[in-house]
Amino acid sequence: MAFDLRSFALFIGLDVGKSEHHATALTRDGEKVYDKPLPNDETRLRELFAGLTGEHGAALVIVDQPATIGALPVAVAQAVPGIEIAYLPGLTMRRMADLHAGSAKTDARDAFIIAETARTMPAALRSIAVSDEQVAELAVLAGFDDDLLGQMTAARNRLRGLLTQIHPALERAMGPHLHQVGVLDALVTWPTPQRLKSAGRGHVRNRIKKHNPRLAERVTEEIFSALEAQTVVVAGTGAAATIVPILASQLQDLTRQRAGVLAQVEALVEAHPLYRVLTSMPGIGVRTAARILTKVVGKDFKTAGHLASYAGIAPTTRRSGTSIRGEFANRGGNKRLKSSLYNSAFAALHHPPSRAYYDRKVAEGKRHKQAIIALARRRLDTLYAMLRDGTLYQDPAAPIASEHSLAA
Repeated sequence: MAFDLRSFALFIGLDVGKSEHHATALTRDGEKVYDKPLPNDETRLRELFAGLTGEHGAALVIVDQPATIGALPVAVAQAVPGIEIAYLPGLTMRRMADLHAGSAKTDARDAFIIAETARTMPAALRSIAVSDEQVAELAVLAGFDDDLLGQMTAARNRLRGLLTQIHPALERAMGPHLHQVGVLDALVTWPTPQRLKSAGRGHVRNRIKKHNPRLAERVTEEIFSALEAQTVVVAGTGAAATIVPILASQLQDLTRQRAGVLAQVEALVEAHPLYRVLTSMPGIGVRTAARILTKVVGKDFKTAGHLASYAGIAPTTRRSGTSIRGEFANRGGNKRLKSSLYNSAFAALHHPPSRAYYDRKVAEGKRHKQAIIALARRRLDTLYAMLRDGTLYQDPAAPIASEHSLAA
């Protein structure tokens, strides 16, 4: 969405903060009519927006963060008549700051730069669509799911490190299966090599089988083969008997909590109008669909290239003068969206057209990760068109099936 400067009498830049924001308002001619901090409070925000629009006319409110600490100002601005809302992406904000005199980093300076950029360079802005309740709830749940995943990764790494210290062979047998509830249950019950050995194959197998029946026989044999490979008791094993069951229990609890969050995410994603469009593409499941709904839908990307740059999967060309040094991996972008798109592309390797494209890139000399990124970039072109036109995914050679337009 391109913003028409003629539609606004005022440009209100908000440098948002946790407890306090700074607002700077400029007229169309650049006159500063407001420049003060204000609390992150609905009443004060509403008074400011209503007062400025009442005195000067229609206004464009621009924030530097539309979510988290910027969510309340965005919601209040959307509720006030005569106001439209936009945001200035962080990278653009930093580049614009470099163009302004001075190196001080203050809230007042940032708010002025935001307002001035909106007044003079509206093409740099992104629109913020009114978020429906589903997407708002998805954003909260997806963020919490990320937190749970981080805690699980930390606990799993700590547990594997501890097992490596006291019994490396046992870690090699059990470490790859610490996402399985049955294996965690066995460690809660018998947290040391000696206790596992004393319990015997039958008890350990039955404990694992209770939760993971298809895995039980093989993993049990791997565990007891590992136990036979080490006869000495390593210093620290006694302390491990206290720590191992705590970490294993934490992983069990986190696994259950994450499953509960996923059930809520799944219900919200399935109820969203774009669900059929997104999941028609091979490799896109519930979590990836949720990530796309919260990070992509509702933002205005002029081309698939803009979206790829935002996601961090568009290669960066380095050049100096007339010399082009080649294309390199993009280190920026939205890290979580990039990870979701990468994992989605990897999951799509079972899909023949995706596999053929991946194999072609490998044959051209790209390493595995580079080929997956190239596949993710190609898939993003298709995904962009699907969201823009409201069409279901079809293999390239097949006719395009239409779905009612949903991307608006």
